[in-house]
Amino acid sequence: MGLDPAQDAYGEILLAVLEGRRACEIIEREDGVIWCGDPAGYLAPHRRWPAAERTALRTARGRVLDVGCGAGRVSLHLQDRGLEVVAVDESPGAVEVARRRGVRDARVLALGELGPQLGPFDTVLILRNNMGLAGPGRGAGALALLDPLVAPGGRIITDSVDPRRVDLPELRSRDCRAARIRVRWRDRASPWFHYLMVPVDEMRALAESAGWRVARVAEDATPRYVVELTRPDEA
Repeated sequence: MGLDPAQDAYGEILLAVLEGRRACEIIEREDGVIWCGDPAGYLAPHRRWPAAERTALRTARGRVLDVGCGAGRVSLHLQDRGLEVVAVDESPGAVEVARRRGVRDARVLALGELGPQLGPFDTVLILRNNMGLAGPGRGAGALALLDPLVAPGGRIITDSVDPRRVDLPELRSRDCRAARIRVRWRDRASPWFHYLMVPVDEMRALAESAGWRVARVAEDATPRYVVELTRPDEA
């Protein structure tokens, strides 16, 4: 299960950061545009998280599923709050980092591999715009995959980036929002994937099309925002 080692660039980057080695998260877009970012934020402590994320996670409760857990920063925080957390990621390297940092239940699983036997969960997290990885027109399908895992009265906490508030003009157009990207590090490259960014109004429509509703929105000074989704009949 999980990514092939040659594709696990993201996991290798996290391992390098954990072990104190220099690393850069190289993002390549299919039209040839390349960015290089600091991956240290994936291991950042709670006090350094975006304010919207800290606010939204206050409502996390009960048994929690952390989809796309990365280095386990959110899982660790919720563990420290006394919650039971199951952390999953398709990156074997990321799961290794999460385990080494103290996440008690971290598993190599992709979103499409999740089944109702894992549940039920009172809170399902899909953060760092992992919902956008589903690509254009597929966000409702991602919510449909998660629906059987959410207990009655439960919630999904997810986020996105409002492209209208992004400083880089090459990221603001609709065509660029739908473009495919991949992560590279040394001799490793992830599969191509979408990183769709949607404004809040589009997130509301997406949730409603999948039988959910946006119950709360948390925003801050950054382009990112976090939403709490509940079922309409449980509002």
